[in-house]
Amino acid sequence: MLIAGGKPYNNQQFKDHMNRLYYPLSAMQQSVEVLKASNQIDLATMEFGDYQSILSPLDKWPGDLGEKWIRSKEFARRGLASQPNNTPLSADEPSVVPLTKCGLLDASVRKCFNSTPPIPMKIDVQEQPKDSANATQHDIRLVWTYGSDGIPTLLKLTMVCPYGSRHDAEAKAERVLAEVGN
Repeated sequence: MLIAGGKPYNNQQFKDHMNRLYYPLSAMQQSVEVLKASNQIDLATMEFGDYQSILSPLDKWPGDLGEKWIRSKEFARRGLASQPNNTPLSADEPSVVPLTKCGLLDASVRKCFNSTPPIPMKIDVQEQPKDSANATQHDIRLVWTYGSDGIPTLLKLTMVCPYGSRHDAEAKAERVLAEVGN
């Protein structure tokens, strides 16, 4: 079975399921407590993809998305890790510029879970336009909301998935990497 790029996760049921874990602040505080109590994760070093299944067991996810999650997150992490980053983590930490987009994603979620109080997140999932120059690549968009003191109060995190079949996107990415290697 082919797994579409962002289509399975670009649905309101999935977004609502995940966002209830991170928003509003009370939900994010509860999620931090669950992660700390689990002894399965180190909040200071966690990465995107490490915490979702602790907060919500995969068999409780809408449809069969939990089954697909492990491969989907690894595919996204590989794609983002191959892309250089020059965007600062946030306006309140302009000197923190992770080397890759995956590093930026990891740093942003760590910031949310490790801040006092934690910073709520709202996630969105979108798919690259078919005719985009980056149609076969993952991307992320981070939009921080700041309080009057300049401290973040919300992260809107958008995961942009490749257009179409993940297998097609992986094959295209492997061809490009092979061409670059020659």
